[in-house]
Amino acid sequence: MRLSELIQVIEARFDPSWAESWDAVGLVCGDPDAEVTSALLAVDPTAAVVDEALAEGAQLLVTHHPLLLRPVNAVAMTTPKGRTVHRLITGGCALYTAHTNADVADPGVSDALARAVGLTGPLRPLSPSDADPRRGLGRIGELPEEIPLREFTARAAAGLPRTAWGVRAAGDPDRPVRTVAVCGGAGDSLIETARAAGADVYLTADLRHHPASESLERSPMALVDAAHWATEWPWLADLAAVLGPYVQTRISTLVTDAWSHAVEGAQ
Repeated sequence: MRLSELIQVIEARFDPSWAESWDAVGLVCGDPDAEVTSALLAVDPTAAVVDEALAEGAQLLVTHHPLLLRPVNAVAMTTPKGRTVHRLITGGCALYTAHTNADVADPGVSDALARAVGLTGPLRPLSPSDADPRRGLGRIGELPEEIPLREFTARAAAGLPRTAWGVRAAGDPDRPVRTVAVCGGAGDSLIETARAAGADVYLTADLRHHPASESLERSPMALVDAAHWATEWPWLADLAAVLGPYVQTRISTLVTDAWSHAVEGAQ
């Protein structure tokens, strides 16, 4: 299949027009007329992921996070991003990004996260799109039964890929939770939205100290904080289902979360 045809398949599900104005999605490098027989799917276009794609002869690397989110003046080999672009081009591997357009899609990144942490029923956007209320940031739904926060936290940890960051919770460990809000990636901007929607617990990534502390002062809604990479990795299986009928796909299992190890402090 030609790369241009494969891009049409991706964009039919994750329309680039849905991306935020500041985002950089779409084809980063590659010849639209090139033939693609295999693709590697990953969250981050790191050097290690590019190594993986080239080692297995993939003609396409699809990532969630952009390589070139901010404007650049050059892609010389003297910079890490420049080396990535050169290595992809010389290795015959295209790079395509679906970022915030995949976040708000129906289904999208947060749908996959919700299923991974145990939500089995209907889901709705936490912050619906004005253009289409079926799309939007985050998701909210129900667990099959009410469980204590400590058990939900354990389920979330079991359902997400393991990272040094782990999964941590803020709130009474015995607090009963059933209505769950989630947002893949950094989502502390939606804490108040989750509270207003009636969530018993809100799971996202990159929660900062002050917003979390202030949230706990306002209400008993619990917070669960997971690694950024881990909350977005489940979506790759959905992307593989989109591309699978057309090319051979493989999901990278490399842990590209920035944090590599953790050490507990002294008692």
